[in-house]
Amino acid sequence: MDAQQVLTAGQNGLTVLLMVAAPVLLVILAVGLVVSIFQAATQINEATLSFVPKIVAAATVLGVAGPWMVTTLVEYLQRVLQSIPSAVG
Repeated sequence: MDAQQVLTAGQNGLTVLLMVAAPVLLVILAVGLVVSIFQAATQINEATLSFVPKIVAAATVLGVAGPWMVTTLVEYLQRVLQSIPSAVG
């Protein structure tokens, strides 16, 4: 296994990681921004106020995009496992 194959495998892994994590992270970021603006506008400085909407949003996104995320990860794992014999031999 040469350096190019290692770098390609690492790049593919990071790409899949970003694709799978992006929906949850972006929704949580948006919900956090909306809650922060609401807190700033109403001057409510409750630290726990931002956690409940973020958890609900994350659970919703996982419920909607979860099957796609699992399918993407399984396909990536299958590709990696099938490429092991060619990388070793």
